[in-house]
Amino acid sequence: MDKNVQITVYGADQICASCVGAPGSKDTYEWLQAAIGRKYVDDNIIFEYIDIDSPPEEEKHQKFVKRMFDEDLFYPIVFVNDEMVAEGIPRLKTIYKQLDQHNVQLQK
Repeated sequence: MDKNVQITVYGADQICASCVGAPGSKDTYEWLQAAIGRKYVDDNIIFEYIDIDSPPEEEKHQKFVKRMFDEDLFYPIVFVNDEMVAEGIPRLKTIYKQLDQHNVQLQK
């Protein structure tokens, strides 16, 4: 792996209305960090949580949060670098596949 991989989770404190019974966005974010850390060497993985109710000023986050509301996307939404890999309840298998494609090193 020659560069960092960015994992971004967009979510909110309130659970998505269509995701009743699912864990909250912050819980999902923390769960992903732990799950990925158990399988991969995460020295080059940068984790970022974006609260959709108060997103940072960065333009790409502002635009995506607007898109989430405009298109009624389910959250949390997970990106690996600039590719959306999960909407609603994330599947580890899908996220792991993306990390493998970015040649993230497995734990020994």
